[in-house]
Amino acid sequence: MKKFIALLLSMMLFAMTSITALPADDIVDTAIDNGSFTILVQALEAAGLVETLRGDGPFTVFAPTDAAFADLLAELDVTAAELLAHPRLKEVLLYHVVAGEVESGDITEGLTTETALGLGEELTFTLVGGVFVNDSEVVLPDVFATNGVIHVIDKVLIPEAFFIEFDTVVDVALSDDNFSILVAALQAADLVGALQGAGPFTVFAPTNAAFTALLTQLDLTAEELLAQSDLAKVLLYHVVPGLVKAGDITDGLVAETLNTGNSLTFTLGSVIINGSVNVTAADLLALNGVVHVIDTVLVPANFTLDDPIPQTNDDNLMVWMGLLLVLGSGLVIIARLFNKKVTA
Repeated sequence: MKKFIALLLSMMLFAMTSITALPADDIVDTAIDNGSFTILVQALEAAGLVETLRGDGPFTVFAPTDAAFADLLAELDVTAAELLAHPRLKEVLLYHVVAGEVESGDITEGLTTETALGLGEELTFTLVGGVFVNDSEVVLPDVFATNGVIHVIDKVLIPEAFFIEFDTVVDVALSDDNFSILVAALQAADLVGALQGAGPFTVFAPTNAAFTALLTQLDLTAEELLAQSDLAKVLLYHVVPGLVKAGDITDGLVAETLNTGNSLTFTLGSVIINGSVNVTAADLLALNGVVHVIDTVLVPANFTLDDPIPQTNDDNLMVWMGLLLVLGSGLVIIARLFNKKVTA
């Protein structure tokens, strides 16, 4: 009887030990309770992924520590608040998540696995000198949660075809002297603030050489062009709402611009706009969009030049002066005749 009781107690203790060993929290709460993932948790909240990672799963999460995020912030020279406000933050976080439960014992040399980001973005594992996912080391594996497993890593993972950019499309133009006339035009048309907004915007940016060719064609100075009342129409014709990278452009694509009712038409071979304008550099990514460099200023159908104002160097200046003198003399004669009739 004593042996039976002892066996029963042993079984109960084993069962209690097993129950105690079971995880009690989901992935998000496990990260919160740990205390080393405050930035990661804030990022999940900012990207709207908390409820997702509290779902049934199972998920495998490669979780960067606060120290890993601090290294990234220093590398990018930004604050945590700026990182959390980045519009592509969700994509970075999804790159740290794998569907299903992948324990450390399941990882083999050279293993690749697709991430929740999709888009063909995979993680690659190596086992030389430790367990590495891409170039980040797993410093603590197999932290189990009720809906998956966490592996703690020492570096934030960035997708291969992705980089975090904090300049706006206007800053991209400002950083290159080849766009000084474009920047001056944006300032003259009061469009700088608009293009520093959230976007995203796709900007087809003419170089100074493109603007110089237009000035020659229109027989205008840069100052006269910047003073045109339809200048904003020209500039807005270079902006497409949304993010259109070079790989998104298809032959025959028609894209509406911010100049309402005026669209751009694309053909491929190289990328050509409206049949004759060449994209000479593509995919200059910005925080709020992308910039493509073009070799010609795009002129919309609704652009009209202001009536020219005679300049002092006009060839017909003497003709205008002569006409004014004749008109003035005529008015004097009429006034004298009128005065004689009144006094007669």
